[in-house]
Amino acid sequence: MELTSVLKFLENRTILVTGATGFLAKIFVEKILRVQPNVKKLYLLLRAADEKSAMQRFNTEVVAKDLFKVLREKSGANFTTFVSQRTTIVPGDISCENLGVNDSNLLEEMWREVDIVVNLAATTNFDERYDVALGINTFGARHVLNFAKKCNKLKVLLHVSTAYVCGEKEGLMLEKEYNMGETLNGTLGLDIEAEKKVMDQTLKQLKAKNASEKSITTTMKELGLERARKYGWPNTYVFTKTMGEMFLGKLKEDIPLVIVRPTIITSTFKEPFPGWVEGIRTIDSLVVGYCKGRLTCFPGNPKTILDVIPADMVVNAMIVAMMAHADQRGSEIIYQIGSSLSNPLEIINFKDYAFNYFTKNPWINKVDGKPIIVGKVTVLSSMDSFQRYLALHYLLPLKGLEIVNTACCQYFQGKYLELYRKIKFVIRLIDLYGPYLFFKTLFDDLNVEKLRMAAKESGIETKVFYFDPKMINWEDYFMKIHLPGVVRYVFK
Repeated sequence: MELTSVLKFLENRTILVTGATGFLAKIFVEKILRVQPNVKKLYLLLRAADEKSAMQRFNTEVVAKDLFKVLREKSGANFTTFVSQRTTIVPGDISCENLGVNDSNLLEEMWREVDIVVNLAATTNFDERYDVALGINTFGARHVLNFAKKCNKLKVLLHVSTAYVCGEKEGLMLEKEYNMGETLNGTLGLDIEAEKKVMDQTLKQLKAKNASEKSITTTMKELGLERARKYGWPNTYVFTKTMGEMFLGKLKEDIPLVIVRPTIITSTFKEPFPGWVEGIRTIDSLVVGYCKGRLTCFPGNPKTILDVIPADMVVNAMIVAMMAHADQRGSEIIYQIGSSLSNPLEIINFKDYAFNYFTKNPWINKVDGKPIIVGKVTVLSSMDSFQRYLALHYLLPLKGLEIVNTACCQYFQGKYLELYRKIKFVIRLIDLYGPYLFFKTLFDDLNVEKLRMAAKESGIETKVFYFDPKMINWEDYFMKIHLPGVVRYVFK
């Protein structure tokens, strides 16, 4: 793999970015604009009804963020002009044909001008409504592919998936594709079109019964989990992302395809500055619960590897991969971007970092203005011991991990309300993230390592496009970068 200058590759490029208001997409857009001001155009697709509302979302949810402060300072008074000259905001929806773009002139322009398509649109809720997850994560991927096929100058399509498409399989997960209809548990009959029919039929029946929106949402969430678990996936998110990958692999034809599978994405390591993060991401749910005194125990193997990777490293790897595989007609490559092999982090270490940080920097209770004193979290080695711990310490009768019912809720009103909230919070976390607390999987990153070595040997801008997790000291990262970043950008 012989690589040339990434900055030169980006010069005068026209890039379509879907899901432009998402966490990773914002970092991608900021990076391109900051390091290569001579990019020709970024078409930024975001969900909106019209151009006015799309522009409003872009201004408030993207460029207004602290993430852009370095670029804003660098550009000075010309910041707004600089951004507007290099971006075109596109209202649309990837769950629709032609990405939901209604302006025929704009469509023709994009098909004529776009060199690179980067699909970052996704719903990442583990228990998303099945209709929503299928529309965005599965059929959305197919719509993006069909759009890319119409781009006359297309050099590469880069699709962002997730490393956890592997479900709960143990061992070393290779950077390999999933074939159409392949399942994790050997169950036969996975047909994506049939899944859509099941979803459509269920939705039709609910509407025929005049079901409430709340009832429809609950039923569609349950349907997604049921279908995912039938074929061996633990949640709707990873199931629908896997089917999206299947569509791409099966239908790509001669399109150069790069699939990027990040592990757990955390705050920026270095650029545009350390510690920028947005939203309560997977492990940060635990952080929020812990520092506010709502999480005192969780089940898990203390030796389980917590595979995390800073967001800026993911973006840098994406950009280098785009260049490396441009114009390789009909090729498909998968990059698993994580740290479990090259720089593993154990749950026990993460727990200690959180304890040390919030002992020195306690969260201040908004109600009484007093600091919340945290203790060391009890890590229980099995789900059975977790249930016994809850029953013993909170005197709450549990059956499996069912959500507390209405009667219990009423019982705990008043004096026991805060206790009830703690229990419900912990149970909700374990229900969603439990499979990953006993995770026995390492993600092979041989392709990523080859890309790193090729970049190094080719002498490209490795200091600008760094993505080697071996450079991270986890204690320093969590104590000085990530946890302070979560407090600053998430807790507020």
